[in-house]
Amino acid sequence: MDALPLYLKSVGVGLAVAAPVGPMSLLCVRRTLTRGWGQGIATGAGIAVGDAIFAGVAALGLAGVSAFMLAHQKSLHLAAGLFLIWLGLKAFRRKPEAQAAVRPDGAPLAIFAGSVLLTLTNPPTIVMFAAIFAALAPADGFSAPGAVLTVAGVFAGSMLWWCGLVGAMALSRRAIGPTARRWIDRVSGAILMLFGVAELKRSL
Repeated sequence: MDALPLYLKSVGVGLAVAAPVGPMSLLCVRRTLTRGWGQGIATGAGIAVGDAIFAGVAALGLAGVSAFMLAHQKSLHLAAGLFLIWLGLKAFRRKPEAQAAVRPDGAPLAIFAGSVLLTLTNPPTIVMFAAIFAALAPADGFSAPGAVLTVAGVFAGSMLWWCGLVGAMALSRRAIGPTARRWIDRVSGAILMLFGVAELKRSL
C-alpha cells in the first residue's frame, strides 16, 4: 500500500466533501461572524469529525451500521429539519443585547457535539463516501491501516477547509458592526429555516 498517495487522495476527498455550500457551511460562517472564531472552529471540527465517522463506516465496510442509518434516514432527516428550524429561529430572533452578552468562545464542547450530531443526520453521505472509496481502494479492498489512513486524511482535508473558512471570516468580523451582525443573524436564520423545511420534506 502506498501510504502517502492514499493519504493525499483522502485529504482531497475531505476538502471536496466539506467545500460545497450547505446548512453546515452557513452555520459555521454565521457563528464565526457573530460570535467569534472559537465557535466557528468548534462547528467546523464537529463537521470534520462527522465526515470522518462516515468515511470510517464506508472504508471499513460496516454494512450493518450503514444499513441501519439508511433504513432510518427519514427519522434522521426529520430530526435534522427540526434542529435547523430551531437554530434558524434562535438566530433570527436574537436580540442585540443578547449578542453582546455572549462570550466569543462560549460553550465550544456543546457546539462541537451538536455539529457532529447534525452532520450525522445525513446518512446518504455514507453512500457517497463508499462510491468514492471504491475508486480509491486497492483491488483487495482497504486493510485496517489503509482504512485508518483514509479516515485521517478525510478528517485532515475537512478540517483544513473549515480552518481556512473560519480564518477568512474572523478577519472580516473586525469590520462588521452590531447592526451588520444583526442582519447576518436575520438572513442566516431565515436561510437555516428554509434548509430545515427542505429536510422535513425529505423525511416524508
